[in-house]
Amino acid sequence: MFTDSNAFRKTCMTLRQRLFHPMIPTLLTGALALLSASLALAEEPAAPADDSWQFTAGLGVGSIPKYPGSAEHKVRAFPVLAANRGRYFIGGVPGAGVPAGIGAFVITDPHWRVGLGIGGDLEKPRKESDAERLRGLGDIDGTVLGAVFASYSDGWFTARGNVVGDIGGKHQGGRLSFDVEGKYSPAAGLMLSAGPGVTWASRSAMQTYFGIDEQQAARSGRAVYRPRSGIESVGFTVGADYQIDKQWGIGTRVSTRSLQRDAADSPVTEKKAQNRVVVFTAYRF
Repeated sequence: MFTDSNAFRKTCMTLRQRLFHPMIPTLLTGALALLSASLALAEEPAAPADDSWQFTAGLGVGSIPKYPGSAEHKVRAFPVLAANRGRYFIGGVPGAGVPAGIGAFVITDPHWRVGLGIGGDLEKPRKESDAERLRGLGDIDGTVLGAVFASYSDGWFTARGNVVGDIGGKHQGGRLSFDVEGKYSPAAGLMLSAGPGVTWASRSAMQTYFGIDEQQAARSGRAVYRPRSGIESVGFTVGADYQIDKQWGIGTRVSTRSLQRDAADSPVTEKKAQNRVVVFTAYRF
């Protein structure tokens, strides 16, 4: 365990510099958000009593929408990277709400996990060049995200929730997400999972991704559109993981989400159904 907060900060900064190398953003995409939210091969870090470093490294390939609301998909390869020591973690954690970052669990027991995290987008969530209808709207810049998250597990059942907000000064608002998951193991080493989820977004978050302000309207020729806060999407995810041995595993996630209300009615939105498919392999050591 870290005995000195300065030592922990220095370690996190060093690993963050390595993980956020300039080449990594070209590989990491929205697939990481899906992966970190449901990656069974890299479950929550061990209890605080475990004083040893644990690492997960691997590779994944995902097909995801080009931007939130897009009808087109892009295929990307991305690294699977995570490290934890006791209650502290670096990388993605199921249900944390940030695709990559650092943080700590403040509560851990056989059923409950509650934690804090800070992370962010490693590439722009949306570029004006992603679609013709985005011309004049400009890019959405990445920002720093702060998260509070919790999960409850009992046997085959897990419920997760998180509150994630922009703390990078980009005025991109926040989101509240909740999902439940059921697991079933039909054979040794094989775990199947499935469950629904819902995401609520603040007015600022909706405006960032689905709105058109006066300046954007002047540049694009489109009408001003100001979505309200509310349910952004509902969805369902199914997954399968196979543990080859104590260290190697493979898995897949298939997710479909349906944009709701003002997000679905936005002139930015091409298609309400947002589907993602991710396959990956991971090595734990």
